Amino acid sequence: MNTTKEIKSTEIFENFESNVRSYCRSFPEFFNRAKGPFLYNREGKEYIDFLMGAGALNYGHNNDFIKEQVLNYIEKDGVIQGLDMYTNAKEGFISYMQETVLGPKDMDFKFMFCGPTGTNAIEAALKLARKYTKRNGVFAFMGGYHGMTLGSLAVTSNSLHRNASGVSLDNVTFIPYEDGYLKNFDSIEYIEALLNDSHSGIEKPAAIILETIQAEGGVYVSSIAWLKAIRSLCDAHGILLICDEIQVGCGRAGDFFSFERAGIQPDIIALSKSISGYGFPLSMLLFKPEFDIWEPAEHNGTFRGHQLSFVGGKAALEFYHKFYINEQVGNNSVLIENFFYDEIIPMDSRIIIRGLGMIWGIDFGKFKEGLTNKITESCFEKGLVIESAGRGSTVIKLLPALTIDIETLSKGLTILKESISEHLMQRNE
Repeated sequence: MNTTKEIKSTEIFENFESNVRSYCRSFPEFFNRAKGPFLYNREGKEYIDFLMGAGALNYGHNNDFIKEQVLNYIEKDGVIQGLDMYTNAKEGFISYMQETVLGPKDMDFKFMFCGPTGTNAIEAALKLARKYTKRNGVFAFMGGYHGMTLGSLAVTSNSLHRNASGVSLDNVTFIPYEDGYLKNFDSIEYIEALLNDSHSGIEKPAAIILETIQAEGGVYVSSIAWLKAIRSLCDAHGILLICDEIQVGCGRAGDFFSFERAGIQPDIIALSKSISGYGFPLSMLLFKPEFDIWEPAEHNGTFRGHQLSFVGGKAALEFYHKFYINEQVGNNSVLIENFFYDEIIPMDSRIIIRGLGMIWGIDFGKFKEGLTNKITESCFEKGLVIESAGRGSTVIKLLPALTIDIETLSKGLTILKESISEHLMQRNE
């Protein structure tokens, strides 16, 4: 007889877990199983997941193709913790990514494994840029999110996160993002003025760091022309371009890297989240060989050699190519965009849609405060996990699995539409 009492309330967490917990407040349910595009609670209720580990599960929960290789590695007692020693798992990941991703794209880059989370990669990128250029400053963008440790937090614009640091966050100049919070602002012209005007008061930075799609900032998508201009500006002034691909890379935006659509190559690329394929902790940098000026152990970390992440990452790359995930993303993207413009936009002229590939945002910034929270709560009650983002959390952000089937995607979009309609009607009554 099973004598273990299954806890139904959240009392254990409220009593013993820190107040800093967040996602569980938006989705107050006990989840104990997940598969593909679905989460299941203890009673077996099915939820469509449009959050996907905040972008860490591009290939779905417990992807069978990836899981098989991970379990096979464990069964054979493969090395699990390897620091940065040579291992079969790391060799396999590097070799396969070089052969199938970097090589075909004519990208000559070094690999650097930084630790378990995305912020570790950003910290390393900033440190490397400053070391190489011997300059301290960095240009970042309003609305940008790059992590929670002090270096990455300094280039993150959200005041809630910044104020929690407890120290001064210096050496960063924030620039308005293209078509972001400030409309019709020429950020390229402004950067040029800062760099060329002897009275700007701003020194030339070591790097410019950007997301080609500001995800947490409210799903703002930069244009190809703007990305090309940033690349040209960096080249002209000897500034390194750091591209944060942590949430929008690994196929999320259509191409494997989100910057590919502009035909550019950054100097440093930060990857994490779905690069491990299975939700395992892994963050890494790719950078051009001439920037590899590190001394051995100059940047270090115990968990920069998580071997299951290498196994899962290689399997994910195999899966991505074998099952033509880029084509599936393209098809799903068209479905989402058409649904939004045919079914959501006609509800109210104040609604704004933004997105690319399989990251989309529905902006309710022109409505009264609190509407998005009501909509996401209603979605959750109907079986859809979806979050809000942006200034004031006024943007509902979609991050479905890249592998989601058309039927499930359509069902999730229908739930979203019903929830929006329900609360728009209440506001208009």
